[in-house]
Amino acid sequence: MKLENLNIIIADDHPLFRNALRQALSGPFADTHWFEADSAEALQTLLEKSDVEYDLVLLDLQMPGSHGYSTLIHLRTHYPELPVVVISAHEDNITISRAVHYGSAGFIPKSSSMDSLAEALTSVLYGDIWLPQDVELQDIEEDATALIASKLSDLTPQQYKVLQMFAEGLLNKQIAYDLGVSEATIKAHATAIFRKLGVRNRTQAVISLQQLEMEKVEL
Repeated sequence: MKLENLNIIIADDHPLFRNALRQALSGPFADTHWFEADSAEALQTLLEKSDVEYDLVLLDLQMPGSHGYSTLIHLRTHYPELPVVVISAHEDNITISRAVHYGSAGFIPKSSSMDSLAEALTSVLYGDIWLPQDVELQDIEEDATALIASKLSDLTPQQYKVLQMFAEGLLNKQIAYDLGVSEATIKAHATAIFRKLGVRNRTQAVISLQQLEMEKVEL
């Protein structure tokens, strides 16, 4: 694989960081086409464009609409051929271990040097997994978080989008308007979401989703 004419998505809600990242990588990835997403919704919109074949996603776990590892899990389930590299300010072993467990092809701390960043992307694009030096991966037990992650992966892209909108507190009528569908369709999605997550209502569904960010937001 030649590292030219690449299509890479930077999914991060900080415009200054996205810009700095593009500038830093303009040398080693001079022929790259860069795409930007500032939320999980914007990322999904990019991925649904059938006229672009993406080579890599650089993913921040904490951008709007992304509940911890939920977007990573969604990407690995519905876009299994698309490598995802997590870029995060959280550099602890458990965060890195969970990211790898849920399918990340690499983990780049935001404190990394630009040389390390370029090395990481090159490594992942050639099919390897890149991790920071001296990281000690931990075994991830099949606990409540892992169980929710497994159930979340069963959701279709549209169901996942509806669940995210539930988490934003939107009513069925508002969601239907935003997605351009009927309110009955949203209710049908809700029923399927509840069944797949093993919950009874939208409050329980949102709580389940938020379980994926409990460890993620610890400092």
